[in-house]
Amino acid sequence: MLARQVRGLSILGRRCLSDKATFSVAECTTHKLDASPATSVELTRQDGLHFYKQMAVVRQIETAADGMYLAKQIRGFCHLCLGQEACAVGMEGGLTLEDPVITAYRAHGWTYTRGISPLGVLAELTGTEKGCASGKGGSMHMYNHNFFGGNGIVGAQVPLGAGLGLKIKYMKERKVAVTLYGDGASNQGQVFEAFNMAHLWKLPVIFVCENNKYGMGTSAERSSASTDYYSRGDYMPGLRVDGQDVLAVREATRFSKEYAMDNGPILIELDTYRYKGHSMSDPGTSYRTRDEIQDMRKRRDPIMLLKDKMLESDLCTLEELKSIDSAAKAEIAAAKEEALAGQELSVDHLYHNIYYRTPEVVARGTEPFEFHSSATSGF
Repeated sequence: MLARQVRGLSILGRRCLSDKATFSVAECTTHKLDASPATSVELTRQDGLHFYKQMAVVRQIETAADGMYLAKQIRGFCHLCLGQEACAVGMEGGLTLEDPVITAYRAHGWTYTRGISPLGVLAELTGTEKGCASGKGGSMHMYNHNFFGGNGIVGAQVPLGAGLGLKIKYMKERKVAVTLYGDGASNQGQVFEAFNMAHLWKLPVIFVCENNKYGMGTSAERSSASTDYYSRGDYMPGLRVDGQDVLAVREATRFSKEYAMDNGPILIELDTYRYKGHSMSDPGTSYRTRDEIQDMRKRRDPIMLLKDKMLESDLCTLEELKSIDSAAKAEIAAAKEEALAGQELSVDHLYHNIYYRTPEVVARGTEPFEFHSSATSGF
């Protein structure tokens, strides 16, 4: 529905609107690189509307999830990416869906940009069968083609991402693996082990530290002796990028993809910010001030920054963007209603899909002599 409305809007005002515009983005800080991403970047009207729509939908998904959790319609863990929308959307602008991605537990935005519908995200959060993992995964375990989650163990996805890069190199494919983690995971030993193996084997991997300034309730300055996360690959090149500017993120991703495919791994630090707490159990105000959060919302909101760029360069009209916002709200409201009306899988499905293409086997239950049939179903 939303895509159709955006396509229809492209006809409005065509005589006075620009097809493309050029913008300046912040220069990246680099480590062990002779070149860096472009600071003068071009944005087409079509791409601008697409990025705006994607960030607007992610914002509405997370806003809905926030309300649903507070209403006890979502249980368990739930980590929101409100404020960080430009990270996933911008990186997707420099990738293709054939480039595999693996991330941590703040995964709802990436799940959507990787091709899962808002209903697939919200129904997974409510634990119902229309979720992208049939309600079995919940907030931290969402998947799609070339999207390997959603991982709940801090830092554990990083060596898995190096493994995705190994597969690409082994198969002689022309693409990259993207492996994301947060500043809170940056001191994990397995992160550095993955860096080491990836560099030794020149794997086509982009390691991405989404630095939102706080690991749970601990600031980066209190947890890390060095907060220059882009340089902590040591022997591996890196760059620090304005993670609130979707265009800067896109350009850095394009640059890093070309580098990794030809030379091996590279590290990106996305300088970003989360508006909400670490998870829904964290109010997010005991270790930072409300003024700090409001200041980021006013000055560095990623949707606002793109909106201002597009309006000032006549790439769109304010009415178009308002229409996209309204359509996004309507789409998520409908998805929320359907997710809440969904049904949970039957208990028998607990024993299905134990393996990929699970054969018809008997699985033991939690009690002695309790057995259940297992098979592949629901995907």
